[in-house]
Amino acid sequence: MLACALGPQGCSVGEKRIHYLGDPEPEEVVDPQFKIVTPPEPEETTSAYGPALKPRTIADRQRDEIWDLSLVEAIHLALINNRVARTRNDFLSPGNQLLLSPDSITSIYDPAIRDTGFLFGTRGVESALSVFDPILSTNLNFGSNSTLQNNPITSGGIPPGTPLNQDTSQGVISLTKNMAYGATAGLAQTWTYNSSNQPFQLFNSLFTGNVQFTYNQPLLAGAGTDFARISGPIANSIQGVSGLNQGVVIARINTDMSLIDFETQVRNMVHDVEDLYWELYLSYQNYHSLVSAQNAARKLWETVNAKAGSGLPGGGRAEEAQAREAYFESRARVEAALAGPAGRGGEQGIYGVELQLRRICGLPTNDGRIIRPADEPSIAQMVPNWDMSLATAFTRRQELRKQKWNIKSLELQLQAANNLNRPQLNLVSNYEINGFGRRLFAPNGTTGTVADTLQNYTANLYSGQQTGWNVGVQFAVPLGLRNAHAQVRNTELRLTKAKSTLDTQELEVSHELGATFQAVAYWYQNMQTNYNRRQAAADNFDAARNDYDVQRKPLDLVLQAQNRLTIAEVSFYRSVVEYNKTLAELQLRQGTLLEYNHVHMAERDWDPEAKLGASRIARARSQALDAFSFDPVHHEPAAMVPRQAGPPPFQDAPDLLELPNELTPSADVSRVERRLPPRDAETGSAAGEPKLPAATSTQQ
Repeated sequence: MLACALGPQGCSVGEKRIHYLGDPEPEEVVDPQFKIVTPPEPEETTSAYGPALKPRTIADRQRDEIWDLSLVEAIHLALINNRVARTRNDFLSPGNQLLLSPDSITSIYDPAIRDTGFLFGTRGVESALSVFDPILSTNLNFGSNSTLQNNPITSGGIPPGTPLNQDTSQGVISLTKNMAYGATAGLAQTWTYNSSNQPFQLFNSLFTGNVQFTYNQPLLAGAGTDFARISGPIANSIQGVSGLNQGVVIARINTDMSLIDFETQVRNMVHDVEDLYWELYLSYQNYHSLVSAQNAARKLWETVNAKAGSGLPGGGRAEEAQAREAYFESRARVEAALAGPAGRGGEQGIYGVELQLRRICGLPTNDGRIIRPADEPSIAQMVPNWDMSLATAFTRRQELRKQKWNIKSLELQLQAANNLNRPQLNLVSNYEINGFGRRLFAPNGTTGTVADTLQNYTANLYSGQQTGWNVGVQFAVPLGLRNAHAQVRNTELRLTKAKSTLDTQELEVSHELGATFQAVAYWYQNMQTNYNRRQAAADNFDAARNDYDVQRKPLDLVLQAQNRLTIAEVSFYRSVVEYNKTLAELQLRQGTLLEYNHVHMAERDWDPEAKLGASRIARARSQALDAFSFDPVHHEPAAMVPRQAGPPPFQDAPDLLELPNELTPSADVSRVERRLPPRDAETGSAAGEPKLPAATSTQQ
């Protein structure tokens, strides 16, 4: 039936169709493999997102409320609204991991999931500590048996043909514990009850048992506190399965690496928020510039029509069509700047970038408000210190910190592997106190006979009269120790690779930081150049427009001047935004982006003891004393701990310009120019702006 559904090659075209009443086949013979079952809805939902309004489009332009959002508020919204870290690169991608592989997405739960792991290879700290928990076990059995005997000797004197009747019971309670240095200690109490009709016995019913203490200590392989902390007790290891990464220390390192992974994803999300925030600012500025160009094109079209109506030169049919085409071209640019779709290539409009910012901030598609950036980008020159930035990156960069934890884990595993590269020599010992009695708790007699003194099993046991002990050693060694040698060699190679990877990562970080340094200097200079370019383009447009009005220049030059002014203004704002994005990129490459945005990671609330300990350490450090020294006179003072280097300071420069706060479609170029500082007539530089040197040509 499936073949017929997929292709007609194996089906007869002229086959007579048969119609059934009801199902053509019984339910039990229908293959359930081809049934698609809809999963049930969760009983409870944790969604915090309410119903979203219809997204705004160019065909439905509503007068939404303006939401002046600051960058700090945008980052705050992204942090509180997203339990799952998001990135902008996955948006509208067919390979969106959030939809295709949700288990691999980093979330706020991942460090806790990693810390509470219990399987081999993913054990958390609590699971690794559980191997040192004492184990209490009990066992209690009762039984009765009756069998005919054939031989009086083997039956203990029972005549042949007579049944041997036995009632038995046994109880065991034990407590065992793995010590932190690899030893195993155990305490167990055992009692056995036996009642039978055999002759020649002191008591027909009897309690026997003992209290036994055992202690086993590895002396070579698996010995020592370090090995137990790294790999766990050797008694709990399964060769070829558990490996060397099941100890408490390794589990804690793995949790720290998981925390760094989470921090890295949060860092990337914050960086994406900042990029989208400034891109939305650029979208508003582009829209403003293009609206100004559209207004100018419309005025020019009206001027051409006026000349055509008056019969003046410059008002011909060709000029009118050219001006009309220029107007609709500028209008198309305005529409693209307003509603250019997100993630489809080309220039994205305000609606598209605002939608992406809403997505990464965890906001609904539309809530009746449109976001507008309230912060102005920085235009102050930043000259970071290369040595300080490089040292900060090598210390704070999340990827390098994770690799250093990986190296530390491998170093500890190599230490444990060298410990196992020795024969097994174990000390084994036990000591026991034996008990004997007719009854479990009955008092002994007073006649002094043997039968009277052995009535109470418990009293005889704890009197300690009958004891026993054993002590010895166990030795075992695989001839050649090939598996242990292979484990050591494998760990050494992994450690060597990890160190080489760290060196390569540091080199990669230095190149990334160098590229960012170049970008910071370039975009600052490009911002100055485009500012001067925009001023020149505005002057050129005014002159060309005046010459056209007095019929000294053709319309083509006016349209070209207008187009160059629009391009220059858009290029200027793009330089400003790219400069600010590069400043954020510098913090990202240094590993200080979260701290720069006042975002800090915390595992959980501190215990009161931890707070007291931290306070004691802080007081001792401020006084240069050891925190655990109670005799400061006779104790060597501790060295002061240097403060960690923070991000390089900004070097403020005079403002080059003042950007407009309000971006309205009715604003024109002259309104923007009036907000700029006056320029020097000789140098062409703004007031307070460093004088730009004259262009020179150097040949090498």
